[in-house]
Amino acid sequence: MPRLCLFIGILLSLAALTRAADPEVVRLWESDAPGALGTAPTDIPDLTVFPASPETASGAAMVICPGGGYGGLAGHEGAGYAKFLAERGVACFVLKYRLGKNDYRHPAMLNDVNRAVRLVRAGAEKWKIDPQRIGVMGSSAGGHLASMAVTHFDAGDPNAADPVDRLSSRPNLGVLCYPVITMGEFTHGGSRGNLIGTKPSPELVKETSSELNVTPDTPPCFVWHTWEDKAVPVENTLLFAEALRKAKVPFDLHIYQLGGHGMGLGSRDPKGPFHPWADALIHWLKVQKFVNK
Repeated sequence: MPRLCLFIGILLSLAALTRAADPEVVRLWESDAPGALGTAPTDIPDLTVFPASPETASGAAMVICPGGGYGGLAGHEGAGYAKFLAERGVACFVLKYRLGKNDYRHPAMLNDVNRAVRLVRAGAEKWKIDPQRIGVMGSSAGGHLASMAVTHFDAGDPNAADPVDRLSSRPNLGVLCYPVITMGEFTHGGSRGNLIGTKPSPELVKETSSELNVTPDTPPCFVWHTWEDKAVPVENTLLFAEALRKAKVPFDLHIYQLGGHGMGLGSRDPKGPFHPWADALIHWLKVQKFVNK
């Protein structure tokens, strides 16, 4: 009997450790999300929290939108980025947004990322972050969603019943990795179909082409791509950079000759070796005071 009790105690301890190691997951809305088509997990957008390493915590935060053509969510562009940045002092929040493969269309995804920024801002005290240092980051279609977040935001509704909705959805910076930007000539067909359908109106194409929606109020951006990307043409990033330049929005632009689409950090090992863009990003985040020097 003592051995059995000891064994049960060990199992309970292991279970407790496992639960403690599970990351915090927060629903964007306590009730159904606006426009929800059901109550399945795919109908419930949420954030997975990756706190910053206490040794390097800067007080900055990043909402991360994984790629996947608006039909899936790539883990290495979500948790992979979050672990990388959290080790360097940035608290990260990986967004599970609604997808076209589950019959969602614009603006459901935009509503999700805007709500995510507001929610992180509302939880600044809880998560020990600065509400004025919240960025948004995304790759591929997630990069498109991040580009929408930096071009389609508002100051919040001071009369909203929900206190979260009273806060601004404007990110303080954007990080766009081999992003889909345009719904025009150089778009990624799968992302476009999942986001706005196969026969969108010209007005909808314009609304969701981020290069056409940059303003002087768009926050600073870090953008990178590869010349040989065969899935999402480099013109997407070039069009966005041109729009940022015309609007006098500060940006870092990095175009690498080699590299296929969906590279992420360039390594699935959190210790590297990483693609040079990762070092360039950390340098830029130091300039933006998101990472301590």
